Amino acid sequence: MSLREDLAAELYAALRERRTVAPLIERHPDLTIDDAYAISLGFLARRQTDGERVVGKKIGVTSKAVQDMLGVHQPDFGFLTDWMQVGAEIDIDAKALIAPRAEAEIAFVLKDSLNGPGVTAADVMAATAYIAPCFEIVDSRIRDWKIGIVDTVADNASCGVFVLGAAQADPREHDLPALHVTVTKNGAPLSEGYGSAVQGDPAQAVAWLANTLGAYGVTLDAGDVILSGSLVPLEPAVKGDVFEMTLHGVGTCTARFV
Repeated sequence: MSLREDLAAELYAALRERRTVAPLIERHPDLTIDDAYAISLGFLARRQTDGERVVGKKIGVTSKAVQDMLGVHQPDFGFLTDWMQVGAEIDIDAKALIAPRAEAEIAFVLKDSLNGPGVTAADVMAATAYIAPCFEIVDSRIRDWKIGIVDTVADNASCGVFVLGAAQADPREHDLPALHVTVTKNGAPLSEGYGSAVQGDPAQAVAWLANTLGAYGVTLDAGDVILSGSLVPLEPAVKGDVFEMTLHGVGTCTARFV
């Protein structure tokens, strides 16, 4: 196999065996973003062979707070599968989570496809059926979260699982940059943020994703769930933790770790 295929197989094995691997870029300093994307696709293909089905895409590392926390200073992207979508109760063991962290996001559910390049924020708004409050539970197969952009892209943008709240709102009825989220952890206030934390406008972030993936021949498809990036800093989670978010004017979402 090629190096790309070897690393895809290594990350897939790490996921299934619930373990971490040494940072890819440390071992292979010449790896590029294009290499990372190819590794990610190989990782995904192995999951699809297992029966997982793609149900959406995600943007990560969009806000300054998350970029500073991880030391990754440009957005990344990954795929969502049906296996990754969970209800409010998240079984850490069943989902093989290693070092999960919770982040509050705005999810877009598309009614029409978007195919970059040339997609605008207005195109995203027109193609969106509804937005919903969402927790993404990020996780890393890279040891100790020591990730650079190549590592996180290769590792499916460090995605673990995600939870969609029940609320569904028409994005055209809201000022997305001004949407306010508040988050509690175990009943105590944890963090707050605004839609503007995500590249100034969550719809603009989704347009960036459509255009970036379009360069690789990947579209955002009708019915896709698109996670637009965290509005708040990531917060570690362990069994027993309960996170609640309120996307004011839209609705709530709960993530309970068991």
